[in-house]
Order: sequence, then structure tokens, then C-alpha cells
Amino acid sequence: MKISRRTALAASAATATAVAIAGCGSSSGGGEGGAGGDVELTVATFNEFGYEDLFAKYEQENPGVKITHKKAATADDARANLMTGLAAGSGLADVEGVEVGWWAELLQYADVFEDLADPAVEGRWLDWKTQAATVDGKLIGYGTDIGPEALAYRADLFAKAGLPTDRTEVAELLTGDWDAYFEAGRQFVAATGIPWFDGAGGTYNGMVQQLTHPYETADGAPVPLAENADVKAIYDHLAEYKDISAGLTQWSEDWTAAFQNDGFATMLCPPWMMGPLAGNADGVEGWDIADVFPGGGGNWGGSYLAVPAQGENVEEAKKLAAWLTAPEQQIAAFQAVGAFPSQVEALEAEEVTGQVNPFFNDAPVGEIYSERATAIDVQPFQGPNFFVINTVVADAIARWDVDGTDPAASWEQALTAYDELGLA
Repeated sequence: MKISRRTALAASAATATAVAIAGCGSSSGGGEGGAGGDVELTVATFNEFGYEDLFAKYEQENPGVKITHKKAATADDARANLMTGLAAGSGLADVEGVEVGWWAELLQYADVFEDLADPAVEGRWLDWKTQAATVDGKLIGYGTDIGPEALAYRADLFAKAGLPTDRTEVAELLTGDWDAYFEAGRQFVAATGIPWFDGAGGTYNGMVQQLTHPYETADGAPVPLAENADVKAIYDHLAEYKDISAGLTQWSEDWTAAFQNDGFATMLCPPWMMGPLAGNADGVEGWDIADVFPGGGGNWGGSYLAVPAQGENVEEAKKLAAWLTAPEQQIAAFQAVGAFPSQVEALEAEEVTGQVNPFFNDAPVGEIYSERATAIDVQPFQGPNFFVINTVVADAIARWDVDGTDPAASWEQALTAYDELGLA
């Protein structure tokens, strides 16, 4: 993970977008390609939205509509593609998947997205989910999933360490603050020699999501990293326990391979992570999910569907986005890949609350994640500089967790990198 490449990408994309914004405007996106003929719609996503079967269903229910799925390899790739398309004023998909962490930056350019507000969808989502995608009364994103956090663990490896294996007992063991989780990890590593968690980077994401204002004040002003005591405390806490980390970067080849060779015993697991975890650990028995999360509750991730105004089939794209985020489709996506609904009606459906996952020892994941969702009491503010500041800190963590450099020296590099951002 190299800060120069990622930070430069973010900075250049943001600058280019600002320059091109006047050219993008808020036009209707031209004529509808489906008028009198077939409609070709492109949908850009990343990770696992659970839409593959839904696309086929929509095509069957809407003759003449052809959907092309553009799935980026990672969320970072998807974000880069989105920012590049915004800067160029062309090249975006008709429907774009947007990760929650990008919204504050994109809301500055709300006029290049279609207004999705419609009486037919009022009250469809959890209030905070809708508010995050609304600017000046304009709704520019339909909520897809949310990411209430639970803990995935290898029960068979817990047994080797003499730790409880039943998910209820595991929840009791790990209920409390982060020290309870880390100290249990020390005990586990001492008994088995196997790392406790996958990597400090992924764990940091879960911890920082419990801060109300991680990097910026309520008015969007960045908090100088050298003065950010909350973030530094998390950084130091993780560094103190770096000996129980597997030192893996999530989504890397090494991380993927580690699922097959007892690479680690636990990882933070929002519902959208169940799909990638089960896929990477295919054939491995012992994974389970406990109704617990260090420090209480937390939300990691969640996405939206937005419709860029530059598209040629704007109205048809809005219809597709509305359909994909309706209750029935949110339930189907949850059943397919664990994309936990943000849609109120879907959250109350037995198909969600009664869901079990065979891969995770028949864990009642619907019930677990519903409970985890109610434990969330902080929705972190993610202002326009959240992404670039978070990258600086994440790169600093990777230098010692993955590359083995000194944490104190890496923090000094982070302070320099922060200053180079030139934030006011």
C-alpha cells in the first residue's frame, strides 16, 4: 500500500472533477435509448451486491432491457472509476454503486446526479441512511445495504486454545471494550501460535467507525492529524497488540489465501463480508458468527445506487435503481450474499430475521445482525476529506502491520503525509 499513488489519485481526481463540473451540469442526460427500441443499461458495482440473479429477473420482467454488469475488482477501483468519469463528464455507468465513505465528497457535486426523490419511495429506508444521501432536499442515492458489525471466528481453532466455541459463550467472553477482545487474542496466540485477527487495517476500520467525528468537525473542517487524540489512541492501541495480528491487507492475495491455511482465528464481520469470507474459506469447516462486537456496536460499510445525469437512459436507470432497492430485492440480495437491508420493510421480514447461514454453522445471521444493528449508537461523520485522511492513517498502519516498520516512525511519516495534503 503506497501512499504516494493512492493519495495522488484521490487528489488528482478531486481536482479534475472540480474543473469539469461546469461541463457536467445537471442535464437530463440526453434522449432515452429505449424510446422505440431496446434499452441497454450498465450497472457499476464492487465487492458483493448480490445482483447477478436480480439482473436476469429484471430483464425477464422488462422485455427489451439488457443489463451489463461492470464489477470492479475492489471498492478503491470503483471509486477511482467513478471520480474519473465525473471528471471527464462521460464514461460512467447508467447506475453507479457508491460506497458510504464516498458520499461526503460526492455530495459537493450533487448537480451531476439525478434527483431520485419520489413519493413512491418515501420512508423506504432507515432515516439515517436516507439523510446521508440527501443534499439541499435532493436525494441522490437509493440505499442498498448497511454494515452492522458482528464477529466471525473459527470455532475449531478456539477449541485448540481451550476457549469457548459456542457462539453464545463466545459473545459472553468478548463482550466489553477492545481490551477484552485483544487480551483474549493474547491468550489464544499463546496457546496456538496462530494469529488472532487478519490484520490491523481491517480492525482499525471497525474501531474508527465508533468515533462520532473521526477526522473532521461537524462543519467539515479537518482535525489536524497531530492533534487528533482519538485516532492516535486507536493507532497506539493496535500497535500495542501487533503481535497478535496476521499482518494481512484485506482483499490482497495473501489475505485470500490465509483462509485456507488457518491464517487467523477471528475477523470483524459486517453482513456484506459473509459472502467473501465464505468464498475464500470454501471447504474450510469451523467458521461461526457471534452476536458481539468490541466496544458495543458499529457500522462498517453500506452502499447506495446513484444515477449520473450524463447517462443516455436516465429514466430507465432510475426505474432499475428503484427496483433493485425495493423490499423484495433487498431480501433477495441478503439471501444471496448477506447484503443486510437498509429498507425498513425488508428489515422486519421473516425472510431476514429468520435467516440462517449453513457455512457459519447454521448461525442465525438474520437475528444476529438485527441485534447488532440496534446496538449502533454512532454514525461517524464522513466529510469531504474523510477518504484522503483515512488513507494516510491506513497506510501508516500497513507500514508496521504488513511491512514490519516501527509504529512510531510510521506515525511520523503519516504526519508528514497529512501536511502534504494541504488541508485548511
